[in-house]
Amino acid sequence: MRDRRRNNWIRILGLIVALSAGGWSIEIKNLAQAVNEAGRQRMLTQRMLKDYAMIGIADTFGNPKEDLKKTMEIFDDHLTGLTAFAKDAETQKSLKEQRKLWEPIKKMLMQTPSKKNAKELQGKLDELLKAADRTTKLFAKQTGKESGKIINISGRQRMLSQRMAALYMLRVWGIDDPEFSEKMNSAMKLFGDSLTTLIKSDLNTDEINKLLDRVKKNFMFFQIMSRSKNKFIPSLIYKKSNDILKDMNTVTGLYTAEKVR
Repeated sequence: MRDRRRNNWIRILGLIVALSAGGWSIEIKNLAQAVNEAGRQRMLTQRMLKDYAMIGIADTFGNPKEDLKKTMEIFDDHLTGLTAFAKDAETQKSLKEQRKLWEPIKKMLMQTPSKKNAKELQGKLDELLKAADRTTKLFAKQTGKESGKIINISGRQRMLSQRMAALYMLRVWGIDDPEFSEKMNSAMKLFGDSLTTLIKSDLNTDEINKLLDRVKKNFMFFQIMSRSKNKFIPSLIYKKSNDILKDMNTVTGLYTAEKVR
């Protein structure tokens, strides 16, 4: 009887912990971290679009269905954490705008992907991206340091890696976008220019330089892709974008750790 009661309490305690975990959000401890996490939100908007399109074209590489679910949870969690950290009135207002834009997008993402909704979703996610960018710049400005600017630029590279891939996936899916070339060229130019800025940064360590060199080599793939008339395999685009994302995420974290320099 005693063992049964003990097991019941263990199950109840486990349920309480599991339910509580769903309500937890990331804890932001300083402005440099806020810049990093706010910048990550920009990337997540484009990663969700990429996953949505991958599901739409029935390509299961990387398990986009599960990745979309996790990415949505992370975006929601980090938005709550950033809102709790923000003290500046303008930043709080920007985060409230993000929440207002996010709620209807979240409902769309929970529906089965369709070409009918894809274009509207892209437009809404672009609005959310702009709102997340405003928030990131506000946090970066508050740092008052060169590191805040560099963390912002580095974090934006994560977003651009996913944006280039998302635009390509939508094209493969057959989503008609007359501005496709302009959007792709703009994303690639910004990525290239930003990469040059990062490579020249005085904040760089040997590890950062090594990672940026690898990013530069992977970015060449997208440059070749944009000039080619041949169609590339979506899974290859997906992988290359994630390779860049992984390295730029590490670089951004290293810049964040160097915030006091």
